[in-house]
Amino acid sequence: MKSDVAGLDDASVSRNPATGEVIMTYPFQRPDEVEQMLAQNAAAARSWRATPMTERVACYRRLASTLRERLEALAMLATSEMGKTIGAACAEVEKCAAAVDWFAEHGPAILADEPAPVDNGDRVYVSFLPIGTVLGVMPWNFPFWQVMRAAGPIMLSGNGFILKHAPNVMGCAYALQEAFDASGFPKGVFGILHVGNDAVARVIEDPRTAAVTVTGSMRAGSAVASIAGKALKKSLLELGGADAFIVLADADLDRAVEVGIEARFQNAGQVCLAAKRFIIERPIAEAFTRKYVAAASKVKAGNPLDAATTIGPIARGDLRDGVHDQVVRTIAGGAKVLLGGKPVEGPGFFYEPTVLGDVEPGMAAFDEEVFGPVAALTIANDLEDAIRLANLSDYGLSGNLWTSDTAKASEIARRLETGGVFVNGFSASNPRLPVGGVKQSGYGRELSHFGLREFVNAQGVWVKKVS
Repeated sequence: MKSDVAGLDDASVSRNPATGEVIMTYPFQRPDEVEQMLAQNAAAARSWRATPMTERVACYRRLASTLRERLEALAMLATSEMGKTIGAACAEVEKCAAAVDWFAEHGPAILADEPAPVDNGDRVYVSFLPIGTVLGVMPWNFPFWQVMRAAGPIMLSGNGFILKHAPNVMGCAYALQEAFDASGFPKGVFGILHVGNDAVARVIEDPRTAAVTVTGSMRAGSAVASIAGKALKKSLLELGGADAFIVLADADLDRAVEVGIEARFQNAGQVCLAAKRFIIERPIAEAFTRKYVAAASKVKAGNPLDAATTIGPIARGDLRDGVHDQVVRTIAGGAKVLLGGKPVEGPGFFYEPTVLGDVEPGMAAFDEEVFGPVAALTIANDLEDAIRLANLSDYGLSGNLWTSDTAKASEIARRLETGGVFVNGFSASNPRLPVGGVKQSGYGRELSHFGLREFVNAQGVWVKKVS
């Protein structure tokens, strides 16, 4: 795996996307270091499996406190490594702490033995037991939350966790490991794998790895799932999306515009569960477009440490180039540039807040996931056309629906081919609700009781009554 610094092929580089300057170089682990980490994690996982739930919960309570105590330092690290605004970074760390609290409060009941009553007096129940070590291949866009969203449920059930983080946010990875260690978890039960892509396959195939969870691109998910499947190991994939933001004629237009700005431009548009395709019913399309472009023109890109900044840079230069290529191809296909449409000149990897109109199926901004501050506007003739357009996607992660008729909204939601639907709001992950997709957005669920039971052995036990 080649790094992005000339002359290095045995390390990754953390680079400040607001300036382009190198922050730190992280050498890849040698084979003997990987072996040492796997052995330590396997031993720690056995210890953690035998740890009573009350003690696991105590570790989780301490972890939440540790995250809050280190909030400012962790937030600064996320801002410097991937470019999100400092306010958003602080909110991300607090969200992690709140989720850990939720797992500690509700997890024990969800993971407790579940009775299956029978009429003859036998004792029948299901136990939810750990399966071992789970490898988590995680992305850079939420360098703390994505990890905690996966590791939180997985580890509370008694499993070990090995983090293979995105190479550009390794500072965040090691900071999380320090937080787990400082909170009383067995040393090594939260492990770090820092290797090139070719070495990941060997870790998946290793008998000490029980399963793998991936958040990332379709290509990465397909590759990992193929390796896991060949090794007869479970996998969970969350592979992004091209979420529709449907605005019907009876919607609160001003509120839809206001929320639609945040839904598209938060984290500089680098969000999986985010509005990307705005599908507007024709009677209000002109008014919505006018209001949306006016609001988007006030989105301020700049120094992510400045409180006045709305969005920071794209995380890497190659990613910004990819976003611009999608914009160029969409325009070539007949879309109109209503705002922005090009990289910002100067240091760092900034991209102008962009709105594209007259976007239709077959264009890049409609068919592909655009991971940047680009909103694609499409007009639907009526409700049926809006549903058709929303479902006309290879992705199926989440979707948004705006209407004043909430009863109708529930009926429409059942017709949308997505893992989640958010009515009169924007997509967000929350411990109380499962998150995951269908179609090319992947399979499996994180968070809620679904996530807590995703990587367990649901062991059925039937105890015959003794006469």
